[in-house]
Amino acid sequence: MYDAIRSELAPNGTLRAGINLSNFLLVTGKNAAGDPAGVSPDMARAIANQLGVELELVPFPNPGALADAVAENAWDIGNIGAVAERAKTITFTPAYVEIEATYLVPATSTLQAIEDVDDPRVRIAVAERSAYGLWLEDNIRDAQLITAKGLEGSFETFTEQRLEALAGLRPRLIEDLQRVPDGRILDGKFTSVQQAIGSKPECRASAAFLQEFVEESKANGLVASLIDKHGVKGKLTVAP
Repeated sequence: MYDAIRSELAPNGTLRAGINLSNFLLVTGKNAAGDPAGVSPDMARAIANQLGVELELVPFPNPGALADAVAENAWDIGNIGAVAERAKTITFTPAYVEIEATYLVPATSTLQAIEDVDDPRVRIAVAERSAYGLWLEDNIRDAQLITAKGLEGSFETFTEQRLEALAGLRPRLIEDLQRVPDGRILDGKFTSVQQAIGSKPECRASAAFLQEFVEESKANGLVASLIDKHGVKGKLTVAP
């Protein structure tokens, strides 16, 4: 039944799944063997089980590195946020989970709403090549984006340079707020990061299979059960 899919995704009997280690909601730790553990690795494992093949998790330090590696044939499926820039070289399924992205601002800031942030007087700290950062690059018109390496780098840039806003995923900003007691998080969202399964554009049969797998996993409760299993309920939301 899955012969055509296996020939595209796991021709040697092993499915190589690219995993973004920087998403602390989707990769929450390591298992006893030292491999990444969390919703993202478990989704990859469920796909491998469905196909009846072995699984190899291929870790990447950030989503940009994972996206770049498609050109190097370093993975067969890649679990990262689906954004327009990445979709130029990767075929994405519908999202299986989504995460709100918003801003952390100083308590004394005059910024009160999401739309207030796109202003010439505002400098926004953001992790380079993050899914929400790519969205900001395409949509921010007047504010200045100050990119930094990784989530911690963007936080340090925000605090050390006394910037007007820090862009990030709401669950991470809630944690950052503990280190910025005089800060506050803006209500609402400027985008939702859509976490999906990516595959190579030439793998057309596999793209249809993966799309169906994701939709079934949302409908049958698998995604919700993984969110519960890894303790990220209320932080991750099953995508519509």
